[in-house]
Order: sequence, then C-alpha cells, then structure tokens
Amino acid sequence: MLSLSRQDARRLAVSAQLLDQRRPAGIVETIDALMYVNIEPTAAVAPSADLILWSRLGWPYDPTDLTRLVEVDRAVFEWDGFYRPMADLPLLRHEMAARPRSSRARSWLAANDRFREEVLAQLEAQGPLRASQIPDTAQQSWRSTGWTNNRNSMQMLEILVARGEVAISRRDAAGRVFDLAERVYPSGMPTVSPVDAGRERAVRRIGSMGIARAKSLSRVYEAVELDDVAEAATVEGTNGVWWVDSSVLNGNFLPRTALLSPFDRMVFDRARLEELFEFEYLLEMYKPAAARRWGYFALPILHGDQFVGKLDAKVDRKAGVLRVQAMHEDTRWSRGVRDDVEREISALASWLGVELAR
Repeated sequence: MLSLSRQDARRLAVSAQLLDQRRPAGIVETIDALMYVNIEPTAAVAPSADLILWSRLGWPYDPTDLTRLVEVDRAVFEWDGFYRPMADLPLLRHEMAARPRSSRARSWLAANDRFREEVLAQLEAQGPLRASQIPDTAQQSWRSTGWTNNRNSMQMLEILVARGEVAISRRDAAGRVFDLAERVYPSGMPTVSPVDAGRERAVRRIGSMGIARAKSLSRVYEAVELDDVAEAATVEGTNGVWWVDSSVLNGNFLPRTALLSPFDRMVFDRARLEELFEFEYLLEMYKPAAARRWGYFALPILHGDQFVGKLDAKVDRKAGVLRVQAMHEDTRWSRGVRDDVEREISALASWLGVELAR
C-alpha cells in the first residue's frame, strides 16, 4: 500500500484536475480529462461550464467554441446536467437503457406510452423543438411538490433524454432545444459491453480525480474491483484507505493560482476537500443574504496545492465591470500569494471583457 504525505495527495488531486501549470490544449481534451463539466447556468460571474473551462485553459477559451463543439461539430454533448465528450457516449448506453431509475418514474412512463409515442412523432416531424412547443397529451399527469408538478411535456422529454431516445440539440438564453437522439448523436459509434464500459468509466473516474475514497468511485454501473483500476494508499493525517491513480504520481508538480467555479468538481466532494486540503467551503447562493459568510457566488481560490480563500465577486454587465466585493483569506496571505491572486482576478476580468472594480 502506498503511503502519501498530505501535500503529495493534494498535488495528485490538483494535477488530475488540470489545475497546475501544464494547461490542456483544447476544450474537448479538457472535458475528456475531467470526464464531464457542470452546466449550472447561474452567471453571477460566468456560467459554470465557462468558468470551469477558463480556469483550465486560460485566456484562449471562448464560450462560442464550446457552443460550436456542441451544436455543429457534435464533439461534445449534454446529458444528465453535464457536458461530456461525445467519445464517451458508448460508455453510457447501458446506463441510459436502465433509466429512469425510480419505480415512480418508470410507472409514469408506462402509463403514458401513447404520450411518449406522440412526443417522438412530433420531434421526428417538426424537431428540433422546445418543451413549450410539445402539446401536453399525457394520459396521467406528473405530480410533485416542486416545479415539475403537472409539467408533463418537460418531464417526458427529461426521461427520454435520460434514456437516450431524445437528445439536447442546443441551448440558448431561452433554454434547451430537443430533437431525436439519432439526429444529434453520431451514427456508427462502437458498441461496448457493460463490463468493459464499467471498467473504462472507473479508470477514467479515478484518473480525473487523482485520489478519492471508495464511496466516491463506486456506482451501480461500475461494479468493478477497485484494485483492478487504482492503487490503495494511506494519507498522512487521515484515517482509512484512499484510492489513487498511480500514473500521476511521478509527475513534477508545477503550481499556479486558479479561481474556481462553486460547481467545480475540484470542490464538489466536500469531505475530501476538508480531509486533504483542510478547506471549508459551501455554496451560499441558496442562503438568505444575512446568513452568508463568503458571498452569493464566492469562488474558491486555489494557490499551488492549497486553497487559500474565497473571492466574492459579481459581473455588472450594464456597467461593464467585475466588482470585487470581498476577498476572504483563510490564512494570512504573504505578499507573493496576494500578488498571484490579484493577477488571476485581473485575468478573469480581462477574459470577461470588463473592467475590474473594487
């Protein structure tokens, strides 16, 4: 079993997430290495996908390039709330076939088989379409206590996308546009067995995380032995077993400073964040303003292999400025750390095409 210092473990995680100086070459390469990129559209600073990609690629990243890759080149696709490389579609087919997961949704789909056929027929004849353009002819209404209650056309489209029968053709300020999957997904893609798909996804998952607990790696469709795809390790100052991608261990770590989206996968696993980085973080956009410690959309600040604070900033497009409302230092910053963080904030404003205001 490997024995890692906490610093080595942190550097492994940072390198796997493409957050050291060795920046990736392009958007598809980045999404491929990360496996997927969150699509949360909240844009206090920038939409999450754009912020995630900018934090890896830097100034060359242009959101219009991502749009082209999704809508024209079909090299990237949207599924289950994430952008994914199209090359991964064969690895997801078995999971798609098992959707929807809940018995309630499966029962609703069975009760609305005629509605399903009508939705598919309309997309075939008139697609691409928005959910609002699909007539609600459901035999049984979808009931919930949330926003999906009685929104039958959207609920049917969500299920059909999850199943791989329908796909998201594009999205814009008005929302998503749907079409038959066969008109969005490329034809002639290889067929991969469930066992091979599960193993490949497990290998890619640990590769994209660098180091993780077994719980973070296990999924029903990835029923593989962890010691077949990763190496067991202990980490100084923590209890229990970690699993690592040992292929990353021999690389030289080249630190840099990065501002991350609150939805970045680097900070998504809060337990790992606290164990390895001793960093407390919580997205506070859903909290009342008076209850927030760091701000509505505070960006975690990564400096080398440590998280050093949070940036509370907001873009004011009308005024053409990025307003820095607060910089929260988790520990007292040295002059060098402060200079690096300031440079990254200036780079963010420049990439956004606005002036920096304090």
